Amino acid sequence: MPVPAVTRATPESNARQQTLPGWLVALLATSCGLTVANLYYAQPLLEMMRRTFQLQDSTAGLLITLTQLGYAVGMVFLVPLGDRIENSRLVSVLLTVTALAMAAGGLAPTFTVLLVAALVAGATSVVAQVLVPYVADLAPDHLRGAVVGKVMSGLLAGILLSRTVGSLLADVAGWRTVYLVSAALMAILALVLRRALPHRAPTSTDPYTVLLRSMARLIRVHPQLRRRSFYHACMFAAFSAFWTTISYVLTTAPYHYSQLQVGLFALVGAAGALVAPLAGRLADRGLAHRLTPVTCLLASATLIWAGLAAHRILVLAAAAVLLDCAVQCSLIFGQHTIYQLDADARARITGVYIATFFVGGAIGSQLGTLAHHVGNWTTVTLTAAAFPVIATLVWTTDRTHTRRKRRAADAV
Repeated sequence: MPVPAVTRATPESNARQQTLPGWLVALLATSCGLTVANLYYAQPLLEMMRRTFQLQDSTAGLLITLTQLGYAVGMVFLVPLGDRIENSRLVSVLLTVTALAMAAGGLAPTFTVLLVAALVAGATSVVAQVLVPYVADLAPDHLRGAVVGKVMSGLLAGILLSRTVGSLLADVAGWRTVYLVSAALMAILALVLRRALPHRAPTSTDPYTVLLRSMARLIRVHPQLRRRSFYHACMFAAFSAFWTTISYVLTTAPYHYSQLQVGLFALVGAAGALVAPLAGRLADRGLAHRLTPVTCLLASATLIWAGLAAHRILVLAAAAVLLDCAVQCSLIFGQHTIYQLDADARARITGVYIATFFVGGAIGSQLGTLAHHVGNWTTVTLTAAAFPVIATLVWTTDRTHTRRKRRAADAV
């Protein structure tokens, strides 16, 4: 059955449209999860890769750092095309390049080749962040937070389950198989989305260079974009420090876990994805600003708890779930806020937001591996816990939310 074209949402179309088809939301959630998983497959595999290429643990951590930096680059230079190019065509091209890069990574003869492949795959895996503003644009206003929350739950499930799937595959067939299987999935996904995605009219006809310059303008004129980007950069730095180094903890004394057991531990953290729809509903009720410091302080307290109980696996598992819940809430709160800033520039706004916090993630990954190299697990968790505390301190200086409420009251 042919898929009808869908143009950019307007107030009139939102009034008529009560909800999006369930199959489309499920497809988008699955697509986001499969695509963003490419950024995280390597996290529990670093010890295997370190042995394959005979590396120090701090050097192996560069793979995660470069992947996240590649994603940040893609957010700046590729995601803005979502406002300029018909999305189904853009998504299929990016996924094709991702498939080729992942295949190159799986066949890489040296660690340098693997790093380059990871950089390219990271940059083109921004497909997930083309699809999120796409669904936000199609969703009716009164359900946008809930719909985006469902799609984001698929994205976070991809982040968390990727570690488990990667570990299980690597335990059976080696880490290279993980990359080759992902390459095949990306090729299939490119074909499916090319045919299944409803057409969406681009929101901008500006040249590419103008779109890039407009991102600087968006940063300048929207203080909430700057703040929400910074808040989540701090949260994602803490998140990345934890998950980049946890495999080193689990594969050494007192645990000596196998790759399979590391994957099962990562599966526990996937429970954090369940909080996404709840976070979306809380954001729809206008609670995003008020709950922001709660999520930050929860993340910091959880990391400190994990650092003090490194030899108790149940504590580490509970900490993983709580940390992932806090980070997911922060992400949803931020997206709900920034998507209200400029409906015609959602892809570019998303580019700024995600690029900023992935730079934070890259910083967290590298600092986490260095902290583990020069200290121990407690050093890692204390370093990671400092980031959300910084975000909370910056939140206390936010006066834009109060001014916005005052203007809305004056308008009434």
